[in-house]
Amino acid sequence: MPAATTGAPDAVPPGSKEPAGRPLLPTAVSSDPGEGGQSAWALALAGPGRLVRIGVPHPSPDRLRAGQVLLRVAAGGICGSDAPFFLGAANRWAAEGAGPGSAPGFPLHEVVGEVVASTDPDLAVGQMVVGWASSFDGLAEYVVTDSAGVWPYGGRLPPEEEVLVQPLACVLSAVERLGDLAGEDCAVIGQGAIGLLFAHALKTRGARWVTTVDRVDRSAAAAHVGVDEFVWAGSGEWSRTVAEDRRPAVVVEAVGHQTQTLQHALDVVRESGRVFYFGVPDDPVYPLDMEAMIRKNLTVMSGGAVERRRLLLEADAHLRAHPWLVDVLISHRFAVAQAQQAFDLAFRSPGDRLKVVLSMS
Repeated sequence: MPAATTGAPDAVPPGSKEPAGRPLLPTAVSSDPGEGGQSAWALALAGPGRLVRIGVPHPSPDRLRAGQVLLRVAAGGICGSDAPFFLGAANRWAAEGAGPGSAPGFPLHEVVGEVVASTDPDLAVGQMVVGWASSFDGLAEYVVTDSAGVWPYGGRLPPEEEVLVQPLACVLSAVERLGDLAGEDCAVIGQGAIGLLFAHALKTRGARWVTTVDRVDRSAAAAHVGVDEFVWAGSGEWSRTVAEDRRPAVVVEAVGHQTQTLQHALDVVRESGRVFYFGVPDDPVYPLDMEAMIRKNLTVMSGGAVERRRLLLEADAHLRAHPWLVDVLISHRFAVAQAQQAFDLAFRSPGDRLKVVLSMS
């Protein structure tokens, strides 16, 4: 299945010029150059949903704290976790007193980059690494990040494809926590890139049957990753119509940004079942149906990747074993000059869009 590059009018194939009628990112007032008169570029939010290019001081390797690494960013992947911040949620990593939209590089956390300076003996200058921009500030020429959240890769894939390793590591972490899946019936609500990765991981970990649900027709991509049954419907409609003997033992909620899909997972899962909430919460407090949880003896879990280096290594090996995932999941590729179009497509135009990636070079 070839990677799509023209599923929306502002999608940009690799090497293509700016789409007609779409300007390059506007440039805001530059910051003073750093030491030695050097400066670097970054993107920043001028307001909710509006990116601008700015100049920032060149980061000094001498200012790295223990456990940090300085990367020259080569590629980034746009994730649903970035959506609330792009659309105006408060930046929880910003310095105290910083104004709205004032953080360079924010918001993007899935990165591939070259090590420029390191305080970690396991990461050498010149190595290419994949992982997390720990302050969600990877929309920049350079980023300082926690070294525990990145790990070298062999360079088999170009950076804008290798970036899939980071979300895959998160998915593998969640599936690992779900325990033994051999012979189980499972379901995934949401068939974006993350939901498709979950469906694939559940099958490779022994699930007997995987049902997936989405309001967008993802049937072709779902079939490629091994889904047994794709349901083109809202999750509420689906959950109300599942027969008692077809209820899944495991349900993954991979949509986020709302409470109702989590409720649908609690409704449909069978007694003594497991629900994993992987979606991104826009609000800090979510209501849970305690009546369903108690009467059905449910286990509800959530959380992110903890042992990041181990998981990145496992995800890289998984992607090497299933290289076709790149073509199934990456639907749009943009140059960094078209970052505004890329984010607009990712968060404002579901359509046939799956994973949207940026080339920073």
